[in-house]
Amino acid sequence: MFERPDGGERAVLVHLEFPDEIQREGLDEFRELVKASGAVPVTVITGSRRVPEPKYFIGTGKAEQIRLLLERDGHVDVVLFNHALSPAQERNLERLFKCRVLDRTSLILDIFAQRARSHEGKLQVELAQLRHMSTRLVRGWAHLERQKGGIGLRGPGETQLETDRRLLGERIKHLSRRLEKVGHQREQGRRSRRRAEVTTVSLVGYTNAGKSTLFNRLTRADVYAADQLFATLDPTLRRLELQDGSSVVLADTVGFIRHLPHDLVAAFRSTLQESREAQLLLHIIDGSDPERHEKTAQVNLVLKEIDADKVPQIEVYNKIDLLDNVTPRVERDESGRARRVWLSAVSGAGLELLRQAIAERLAAEQIQLRLRLPPAEGRLRALLYEWGAVVDEEVENSGAWLLVIRVDAKHRDLLYKQEGFEHVEVLTNALESSSAVKEVCENQHLLH
Repeated sequence: MFERPDGGERAVLVHLEFPDEIQREGLDEFRELVKASGAVPVTVITGSRRVPEPKYFIGTGKAEQIRLLLERDGHVDVVLFNHALSPAQERNLERLFKCRVLDRTSLILDIFAQRARSHEGKLQVELAQLRHMSTRLVRGWAHLERQKGGIGLRGPGETQLETDRRLLGERIKHLSRRLEKVGHQREQGRRSRRRAEVTTVSLVGYTNAGKSTLFNRLTRADVYAADQLFATLDPTLRRLELQDGSSVVLADTVGFIRHLPHDLVAAFRSTLQESREAQLLLHIIDGSDPERHEKTAQVNLVLKEIDADKVPQIEVYNKIDLLDNVTPRVERDESGRARRVWLSAVSGAGLELLRQAIAERLAAEQIQLRLRLPPAEGRLRALLYEWGAVVDEEVENSGAWLLVIRVDAKHRDLLYKQEGFEHVEVLTNALESSSAVKEVCENQHLLH
């Protein structure tokens, strides 16, 4: 392995253009990632290929060009690739270049490691790094591929590499258990908010879209906000007062990026759960970014990966102060619901429009139902209490429960899929305000 200096690393950047959209990465975004990591770019090597070369990812001619550059300079610490490299490709490149080689995934993990502040964030990053490292242990360890020996220890034994893989596996299991415990604590907090009927609104979006700046503006918080990628890693919750006098909990979460490493998504799953459990998502989009449509699609892909794609969403186009002749406004869909809000978190223009849109959407998404649960459906009743959905309850002489519940569309759909719901009677007088709910109940022959 190559030792890493404490800081100020000089880096050669490598970026290739591919015709395939799946393999294509942005060069400007790569520069921002390198800047966020603290590395100092020496030069950028660019090129184009139809498909990656199996041995070096880049062609042998381009690899030789970089080797000669490194030889002439003599002071380059690391070569950074704006692409995902296989373990074999990393190993081959390091042998050729005689210096460290990192791919895009390793670079993002390194940035997360620098930015993690909370105990949970540090655990999540370490777990993601170890999972990524476990596939690359072979790199630079050939000299340790020998068996333990000595009197009484001769025989098959365990190679040093196998020992390190085993220790790495044990550390991953240990971190997973600790994160599972933290996840349970987070779930208790979410359950308490549901019992208290506290609505959660989560900010999501591409990294550096202005989520934390908007969060601070709305809640008067002092969350760290900067014009850099992944300024926020640890989720922050604050109360947000709405125009109708109600209040919600607003959650600021980690930003997404194109090809976000799967190890990172898995490690941050408990943190991203805030978005999945929210009643409404505010999808923050940099309105001044010419690639905003592609980045919006990438965020929606990650939301689908964490099962948050069914949560109602308002698109918030931020940074209109950087655009000409764009004023704060609300765009609505065919049914009149707020779909997009254009604003500036820096100047504050359009913030009241956003508060109004949040209140409208939450009111529209909330559905009130009156149910009669037979005595045998105690488990279903407990689930409704766990969701914090029960508004009122009466017990009939027969032992059946008469419940008034308030749920959003997502939890309503989950309710209809629950085992035992076919025995539940949905009463009509609480459904007349929602034609959509009435239609669902009629289709399931539940309306009496």
